[in-house]
Amino acid sequence: MPTEPQSTGLHVVGLFAGIGGIETGLKDAGHRSSLLCELDDAARAVLGARFADTEIHADITTLENLPACDLVAAGFPCQDLSQAGRTAGITGSQSSLVEHVFRLLDSAEPEPTWLLLENVSFMLSLDRGKAMARLVEQLESRGFSWAYRVVDSQAFGLPQRRQRVLLLASRSEDPRPVLLNQDEQPNLASAHEGELGCGFYWTEGLRGLGWAIDAVPTLKGGSALGIPSPPAIWSPGSGQLVTPDIRDAERLQGFPADWTATEETSNGGRGARSRWKLVGNAVSVPVARWLGRRLLASEAYRQSDADILGNRWPKAAWGRVGKRREAHVSMWPVQWDRPHLLDYLEFETHPLSTRATAGFLERAERGNLRIPKDFLCEAHAHLESMTTAKQLVPA
Repeated sequence: MPTEPQSTGLHVVGLFAGIGGIETGLKDAGHRSSLLCELDDAARAVLGARFADTEIHADITTLENLPACDLVAAGFPCQDLSQAGRTAGITGSQSSLVEHVFRLLDSAEPEPTWLLLENVSFMLSLDRGKAMARLVEQLESRGFSWAYRVVDSQAFGLPQRRQRVLLLASRSEDPRPVLLNQDEQPNLASAHEGELGCGFYWTEGLRGLGWAIDAVPTLKGGSALGIPSPPAIWSPGSGQLVTPDIRDAERLQGFPADWTATEETSNGGRGARSRWKLVGNAVSVPVARWLGRRLLASEAYRQSDADILGNRWPKAAWGRVGKRREAHVSMWPVQWDRPHLLDYLEFETHPLSTRATAGFLERAERGNLRIPKDFLCEAHAHLESMTTAKQLVPA
């Protein structure tokens, strides 16, 4: 049986903190942040409003040293690693900023016990896995033991399909029991039946949809059209396509509604598009809350021996200098109660616009994706009703 968590929380430094998803989850688990670093002005305004008593630094390249801390958390930029981004790889101009994390660790006195890195799951396969190989080599050259695991936000009670890599490392502690001891079998809907809503990206249609049953697909800071935008939701039988309110998007990431509503985002000429970008780039709060609780649990590694790591990076693995192993665990370490998507939404939805619907249908019908016919029929019905309504509006 797992032991009860210790009562003393960790001192955290959050690098590339965004709007504080990791740090908020860790705070909920009993930890506290002593320094946050974030370059984006709008994100930093959110941090200033939500972490008023925490020092905030603007640029990691000018951060000279770390304060005394137990955990360094870094959800480093994913633009060069994600499928929605430039896929330039770990040496791209944005993702290469992770090198500053290692620079700061090398000069830290005293040395932090833990390092947590977070990024998109695509990094495991991008450029034949060179991004993950680079990170692991950096860790092993410094004497770190490491473990990583892809987790899905759906496991943590959120109706959002969001798969992210959590990489935990330490020179003095074993990261394996923290990340790998718990495991559940995914509980996912297999078809759009009855009243289950389906989420998809209207900005796509040729090569993918981001299709998710009883969930929205991954909320993103950008899209195939190059703009941050909400996904769309189809409720079978409704004849309507809608988009969620930004406040529900915040909730779909585990934040309270209006978490990103600051003077900078609301009155600074940025508006909802800026808030969608901030939310899409964030880490799901319950994921970090779970990890924070695991960091305070004292237990030995309980999984059976795993396979030797081959030439690919699997969904989970662990290692240290001279030893690397694949771990046979799912993307669901837990299975918290998850409400249905349509029941989860609290705020009024917005009809997908005529232009957006028409563009999506044009791409979908020109491509060769296997898209449910009843969905396409209802998408056409939505387009027709939106077009008729537009024509009835007085000039």
